[in-house]
Amino acid sequence: MLTEDKITELFCMADDFCKFFDAMMEKYTLKSYKKRRYHRDSTMSKAEIMLIMILFHDSGYRCLKHFYLEKVCKHLRHLFPKVVSYNRFVELEKEVAIPLALFIKKVFLGKCTGISFVDSTPLRVCRNQRIHIHKVFKGIAQRGKCSMGWFFGFKLHLICNEKGELLNFMITPGDVDDRKPLEYKAFVEFIYGKLVADKGYISKNLFQRLFVDGIQLITKLKSNMKGALMSVSDRLLLRKRAIIETVNDELKNIAQVEHSRHRSFDNFIVNILVAIAAYCMFPKKPCIKTHNLHCFEFVELTLNTLSARVANPFFTDTYFGSEAVSISFREERVL
Repeated sequence: MLTEDKITELFCMADDFCKFFDAMMEKYTLKSYKKRRYHRDSTMSKAEIMLIMILFHDSGYRCLKHFYLEKVCKHLRHLFPKVVSYNRFVELEKEVAIPLALFIKKVFLGKCTGISFVDSTPLRVCRNQRIHIHKVFKGIAQRGKCSMGWFFGFKLHLICNEKGELLNFMITPGDVDDRKPLEYKAFVEFIYGKLVADKGYISKNLFQRLFVDGIQLITKLKSNMKGALMSVSDRLLLRKRAIIETVNDELKNIAQVEHSRHRSFDNFIVNILVAIAAYCMFPKKPCIKTHNLHCFEFVELTLNTLSARVANPFFTDTYFGSEAVSISFREERVL
């Protein structure tokens, strides 16, 4: 659970962002001249709604109604003095979907460090036995297949760095191929360096397209991929791919990004966004140590240079990352 100082800091950031967002919407959206129905403004601000949802996904509670009525209305009343009824709060959730998505993109996401991991995880909206009677996501959710079998729902595509920080995310129907989001420029806009993935992302055209944009896609090799070579450092990175599996596990088991109690598509999207925001607020995230990888890269570089010296015994220039490493070998004869 976040401390009161952290809650106050997060509220100030969210409130400033929501005020800027409302001002831009008022400035650039078209105004309707039709006679509107009576609409009463909410006493609870958008920043308060966003903050309460983030606190719920960070608290460990499983029931939003119990958390709101027992925790917020009784024990956090000094932080949220203008609380509304629970039914009204659920109605107001959908109004924060767009500002919450932009707030996550601008504030919570991390920065690429040159080593990234990509993966997708299924978001089931109901059991397979209830697909034919499911009505909430009818025409939106689709059947898909993952490593755990068939499911009905959506896919959450994630990219994270070696520190466990999320770099980008995308939500697609369950029948969309895992490689499809990587074809969109907006999904890999700020990604560079090495991108580690599983065998589901193997594609020659995708590899060439990402390589032009400065991204090296690293996947395991299939038995029929003859002539394909892989460096020692890339093999070590593939072993560390479990970091994004841990991120998926924390999103599902701690942040509750997946459950089958949704009653509207709008609140389903808000639930996913708030779960991602709550994960970004975790003080401890899964991470890997990369200094060993750099040591292996330097050793591999030295071995390649030694092998090249057999053909050219004079001088060899090799580039490691962004720094030029010059290795010179000279033969000294003892007279």
